[in-house]
Amino acid sequence: MQKGQGKDTGSAPDYKVRSNFHAPPSEFDGCFTTFYHLTLDVKNGGIVHDYLQPEWGNIRFFCGGCPSARIGTSQVTGARFNATGPSSLPAEFELGTSEMWGIGFLPLGWARFVDVDAHTLANTVCDGAKHPDFKKFASLEDVLCDPEATRDEQFDAIVTLMGRLMRHNRDEPKILRVHTALVDGEFLAVSDLAEACGMSIRTLERVCRRYFGFTPKRLMRRQRFTRSLTTFMLHQGSRWTEAMDGEYHDQAQFTREFKEFMSMNPSEYSALDHPILSSFMEARARVWGSAAQALDKPSR
Repeated sequence: MQKGQGKDTGSAPDYKVRSNFHAPPSEFDGCFTTFYHLTLDVKNGGIVHDYLQPEWGNIRFFCGGCPSARIGTSQVTGARFNATGPSSLPAEFELGTSEMWGIGFLPLGWARFVDVDAHTLANTVCDGAKHPDFKKFASLEDVLCDPEATRDEQFDAIVTLMGRLMRHNRDEPKILRVHTALVDGEFLAVSDLAEACGMSIRTLERVCRRYFGFTPKRLMRRQRFTRSLTTFMLHQGSRWTEAMDGEYHDQAQFTREFKEFMSMNPSEYSALDHPILSSFMEARARVWGSAAQALDKPSR
């Protein structure tokens, strides 16, 4: 469990963050990043403001305060059940005191649980209870948003529903090869990634758009960026030049990519308070072994 304490500044709210991570049962190997529970306590009715890094698709359920969230031009406010597709942009949000359950879908999980192509929902956030591709999960609201339900009851509800909804997919071997190569390898050319996955470029592009949400090239760039951002966030006080991935030619290239993936430059981002992301990444790295969804391997 990780606790985060707000900065003692004039305008920053006083808050505490607690994170708990639960391993999904083995029947779901490769499907989910984790089932995680987060408690946010903001004093005096305040709210916190933060930006989540690009990640895979997620569903999140809130008990208490509900967020105002935005990814690009897509936004939702006041929904207890928030759903997102895979992203290559930051998720900006505001949230007050609340408890949240989150479920992150790895590409294999997207293939087994979501019937629509991932690229059609890329960089979107919505009210999951009203969206045709996510409303199948809406029944979880009854338990995950019930303040009287125990954590064990809530976890069991997730496992039961996912077990009922899971459908296997014929592309699973391809999905796992691509995902493993993206996390383990450092590829500069799409042709190199395709060769490592043992498939043609055309097949690689189809698999990536259908289950990962983006083109192979964009996925490789997102992976490189995520490694850099995670290194910076886990080493508070470090400089961006120390956190930059070795694949960047120079700081100017990194700055351009940072602005593309986070909609601001590195100095603007580092000047902001990160009440949720900082403590969540630290806890995730320590407990789960990986600080960010995009760095999770398809099997543990």
